[in-house]
Amino acid sequence: MEFKFFCPRWGCEHINWELFCQKVKAEGYDGVEYGIPNDVELKELDEAWNAFEKYGLEVIPQHYGTYDADFSRHFDNYAGWLDMVRPYKALKIDSQTGKDYFSFEQNKRLIDRANEHSRVSGVQVYHETHRNKFPFAAHITFDYLSRVPDLQITLDASHWVNVAESFLEDQQEAMDLAIKRTEHIHARVGYPEGPQVPNPAAPEWDEALQHHLRWWDKVVERKRSEQDSVVTITPEFGPYPYMVHLPYSQKPISDQWSNNAYMLNLLKQRYKIG
Repeated sequence: MEFKFFCPRWGCEHINWELFCQKVKAEGYDGVEYGIPNDVELKELDEAWNAFEKYGLEVIPQHYGTYDADFSRHFDNYAGWLDMVRPYKALKIDSQTGKDYFSFEQNKRLIDRANEHSRVSGVQVYHETHRNKFPFAAHITFDYLSRVPDLQITLDASHWVNVAESFLEDQQEAMDLAIKRTEHIHARVGYPEGPQVPNPAAPEWDEALQHHLRWWDKVVERKRSEQDSVVTITPEFGPYPYMVHLPYSQKPISDQWSNNAYMLNLLKQRYKIG
């Protein structure tokens, strides 16, 4: 089994692509997960993909920025984003899809549009379990997964822990089904009062870390049993406001890059890579 680790562009937008890709490669990542705004200029995409190719980095484009409350406009803008990224080589796509307040039928239309993109491009779209999007909670996602047999997800359980204000001990059936349908992992650690612990290495956050590790282990075990050759993981600790800042000084309470590097190395060691 092969593991591929992706570095989030999120939080490093101030670094030019050349220097960013150098840093990503030196840290030991296999690629970049690139959150692409809907209004990005194509020259920015060209520059990014040139740097990815130069440094031998794979890429997972990430959709996040379709916010329209009007469904018709939302659908068109989501479809437009998919069309925009289609010419660019990608391993898979991570999609923060729909809205928590759209109906099942509306969100299903967006899922169907993503499936159409996968059929035409050959690049699979996986829907991220994210607050404010259609799979914002474990029990809601369970309903979608039950009703849409081909729906597959990016598992970011940190959001569900926050939404449910628990480690989901009472939603085992929902977690089991989610693990069966996970095709990409966001390795961020949430806790009942927030989607990101301040520092995953700190002993006071070990309980939260262990819950997430057990979920990720189950995804890995499932893919091993299916003889699936590749597991993709993005350590995804984010900058402010995910990263809490100290009052007045506005200094971050820990270092985003270091937190993600910690997760990268922890998971490489756990899964005996290298």
